[in-house]
Amino acid sequence: MNIKLTYKQRIVFYFSIIIAVFTVGIIFFEQQQVQHERAQSIERMLENNADIIHNYLLNNTDSVPFRVSAAHRMVQYMPADLRVTLIDWNGNVLYDNRLDADSMENHLKRPEIQKAIGFSAGSNVRMSASNSVRYLYYAKKYNEGYFVRVALPYDVKIHSFLHAQNSFMYFILLFFIVCVLMMLYFANRFSRSLKQLSDFSLNVKNGQPLPPSFTFSDDEVGQVSADIVENYNLLQENRRRVALEREKLLQHFQYSEEGIAIFSENRKKIYSNSHFLQYLNVLIDKPMLEIENLFSDPVFHEVVAFLDDHSRYDNTFAQRFDKSGKQFSVRVIIFDDKSFELYISDITKSEKTRLLKQEMTNNIAHELRTPVTSIRGYLETLLSMEAKDVGRMRNFLDRAYVQTIRLSELIQDISMLTKIEEASDRFEKEPVNMKQLLDELGADLNSKFNEKHSKYVVDVGADVVIYGSRTLLYSIFRNLTENAIAYGGGNIDIVVRCYMKNKEAVYFEFYDTGVGVEEKHLVRIFERFYRVNEGRTRNTGGSGLGLSIVKNAVLFHRGNIVAKNRSEGGLSFLMSFPLIPLEEDRIEED
Repeated sequence: MNIKLTYKQRIVFYFSIIIAVFTVGIIFFEQQQVQHERAQSIERMLENNADIIHNYLLNNTDSVPFRVSAAHRMVQYMPADLRVTLIDWNGNVLYDNRLDADSMENHLKRPEIQKAIGFSAGSNVRMSASNSVRYLYYAKKYNEGYFVRVALPYDVKIHSFLHAQNSFMYFILLFFIVCVLMMLYFANRFSRSLKQLSDFSLNVKNGQPLPPSFTFSDDEVGQVSADIVENYNLLQENRRRVALEREKLLQHFQYSEEGIAIFSENRKKIYSNSHFLQYLNVLIDKPMLEIENLFSDPVFHEVVAFLDDHSRYDNTFAQRFDKSGKQFSVRVIIFDDKSFELYISDITKSEKTRLLKQEMTNNIAHELRTPVTSIRGYLETLLSMEAKDVGRMRNFLDRAYVQTIRLSELIQDISMLTKIEEASDRFEKEPVNMKQLLDELGADLNSKFNEKHSKYVVDVGADVVIYGSRTLLYSIFRNLTENAIAYGGGNIDIVVRCYMKNKEAVYFEFYDTGVGVEEKHLVRIFERFYRVNEGRTRNTGGSGLGLSIVKNAVLFHRGNIVAKNRSEGGLSFLMSFPLIPLEEDRIEED
């Protein structure tokens, strides 16, 4: 059976617990304070004894043997239950009035000695390892090279002295009883008022008119409490929803890559995320911690002018900045209540991407124009020729076919590069045996090697395995090999070797013994459509994307590649690939 407590009973019960906890806390605090003060009193007494012994030794001795005998004489005048020990700075016991000093072990590690070393004095209560008596120890360090340690047995007398008397406890308990009685009295009065309010609330809630003779009477506060709680719960639910939406908004701001700050009408900060202060300090010349100061900085004078312009027709404003090699966009949005938001966006990457795409589009159009124009010219020539001129027609058809092959390869290279950059998740990863892959490449290009009288050498162990895309790894070494065949000249060696392998990565060198390239071109050979020699590349039919595909395919595997000329002649590419798949690779594989 559940017992329902009245409002008064709950008040008495809860406040009794609070007063009881408060009373116990006061008693405990008072006990601790008294005990601490009395312990300090005993320590001061022991310190006085130690100082008396030290002064006596200082005035009557000047060497260790005399100190021991002097200490023995002095102890006779000290309290009978006082234990005195003389210890040098190395922890050796020189004298003890209770035990033979020669039989006692080194005391340097005793707690009170350790405290005395660090703080000149220290105390400790513990069982003596020498005579199995519990002591209150006090040790003090003196500049003459020794410690004086004095101790009293921690017996009933000292133990009772350290504990506070109970008179204060009785007073506090009496205070607790008085508080409870007073609380009962005021709870009765308060409860009567609430009961009267309950009747009033019920009449109002039921829509009943109050009778002229209506008077407040005693009743429970359940109904009125329920009404108040119901309204409170509705209010809290609305507040919770508002707080939840606010939290969502703040999380959006916090994780946004834009710098966002909200200001009141008088330009006081309401909120700002971390990116805003970071971008702000890039735009201005001097570091700024208080973001409200930005309105006095010359960099934002146009923003301030827009905010000050009350005749404006638009509530938005945008401005671009170039600073420290980066590009930023600053936007202002003014709300109806005159508060406003400031956005600072780092558009460097998007601008570079836009320019890169624009450049690539122009390059693609330029590259496509040549084969398409050639094919159109050949076809127009064929259409104007007589059917009996079969030889010339065959010649133009062959030329058109070569241009279609070139166009097809160009489209294939563009597709491969786009897939690596924008759809890299479509490449499946697996353990790839590099020896087998390179041997397969040699077989595929054997006819080209014979045509150029070149030699293909693979110096890679059968145990070299890379976790990655077989398609892209094959593409890396095929593009490098075809590049060497096309531009290295004839009668050359093309070598792929694994020159180092450890637990983390495998390192390859791909080189040829051909003509190499000029040093000024090395830093740009991985750029899209970059050609060392425009005329020579046109003759060989290259798209200008081969080495760019190589670079992006290596980066796809989280590797690295650099190019350099060999002192012996020819071009060399140094590559590294991680051997151990990263955690995200394992997750994708699973």
